[in-house]
Amino acid sequence: MEQHRRPRIDLTAEGYAAIYALSDIHGCYDELIEAERRIVEDAGTIPGRKLLMFLGDYVDRGPRSNEVLQHLCEPPPVGFDRYILCGNHDDVFLKFLDDPRANSHWLEFGAVQTLTSYGVDAEYLLLEEGRSIEELCETVRQAVPRAHVELLRSLPIAIVIGPILFVHAGIRPGIPLAEQTDQDLIWIRDPFLSEGPQLPMLVVHGHTPGMRPVFGNHRIGIDTAAAMGGSLTVLKIADGQQTILTQIF
Repeated sequence: MEQHRRPRIDLTAEGYAAIYALSDIHGCYDELIEAERRIVEDAGTIPGRKLLMFLGDYVDRGPRSNEVLQHLCEPPPVGFDRYILCGNHDDVFLKFLDDPRANSHWLEFGAVQTLTSYGVDAEYLLLEEGRSIEELCETVRQAVPRAHVELLRSLPIAIVIGPILFVHAGIRPGIPLAEQTDQDLIWIRDPFLSEGPQLPMLVVHGHTPGMRPVFGNHRIGIDTAAAMGGSLTVLKIADGQQTILTQIF
């Protein structure tokens, strides 16, 4: 049994006129700002409440993780509610800050770019003779604002809105959400990718990168490899339809 489970939230009763989802920003701050600009422009034509749904992985790989997290600490655009889900990279970053020796694998997980964005030269510090992983982590703790750590610690792991589940990676097929572990929800690929949820729901997720969005078996994958030469995809859900609003390259 997991010692700590992140929140799972049901927003079915909220009645949003439009939902905009994006995932796997990975430090691509400029693309995030442009995506939000296009979302706000599109939402201006739609009366009613709107929702911004972020599906995780805000840090690592890309150049500006610091600025992405700072942006997510600030209020959402006027007229929007916003939920920020946890991704596996966000989870491992936080675990490194809490217990660096047990989670030192984060340093080979796209972390160097994250640390550089906070002004920490991790490669130099690791090569410096006699420096321990704990000493490096203490340098990182001093560089990362408390608000960023509190944000990472607060992130829920799944959002349900009627027949749609928003989650970072997916679910174990056929298993009710209440029985899914946090590990399942932020790390799974197969058998979810090949089998779909095997439940009466549509799963909107990121985590598995590709050059284009995937409309699969009761799932929509929107990780389009923003930090690996791809794009940042915005999925729009309105009037019972799921469409790609835009891809920012």
